[in-house]
Amino acid sequence: MKLIVGLGNPGAAYAGTRHNVGFEVVDELTQRFGVRLKAWKALAGVAVSSDRGVILAEPITFMNASGDAVGRLVGFHKVAPDDLLVVADEVQLPLGRLRLRAAGSAGGHNGLKSVIQHLGPDFARLRIGVGRGDPRWDLADHVLATFTRDERVVMDEAIGRAADAVETFVAEGLGPAMNRFNASGDPPGDAGDAGNNDGR
Repeated sequence: MKLIVGLGNPGAAYAGTRHNVGFEVVDELTQRFGVRLKAWKALAGVAVSSDRGVILAEPITFMNASGDAVGRLVGFHKVAPDDLLVVADEVQLPLGRLRLRAAGSAGGHNGLKSVIQHLGPDFARLRIGVGRGDPRWDLADHVLATFTRDERVVMDEAIGRAADAVETFVAEGLGPAMNRFNASGDPPGDAGDAGNNDGR
């Protein structure tokens, strides 16, 4: 059974923000799979699609404590490391760019940092570029802001491609998903691995 976890912050105040694109991918997948998220141990919203062999989850522990929910989900469902995929935003990627990796650092992302603290760095992650924005702006404010109308068009398309990438991961594995959805010409390494401590 594959476990797909989208990272974000719960509550209407955070809906549609850059930091919540992981939730948006899971929401798209629940629609495609015809399942609904249900509360799980006050830690996450979870849906199971048995015919597709996948568990979908959105932690409701807030971004900085995402690892609490992910660690418990992995242990409860006995998910192997190769069967976990975490979906998160990435400011170091251009808007709408996808990047799949088999492992890596948190790159300054507090949600990934929390997951790594609970599970170690060896799990697949799908990063979705949300852009850096004006470098004069506080980065925390940037990721908690909503998209402009033009950006929203780009992100809606990216959410669809990210959901396609997840479906490929579930059906064929990480390698084919990386080959199909990582942009050609990207530099090697994990986005944000260069010691980016931005406190997201």
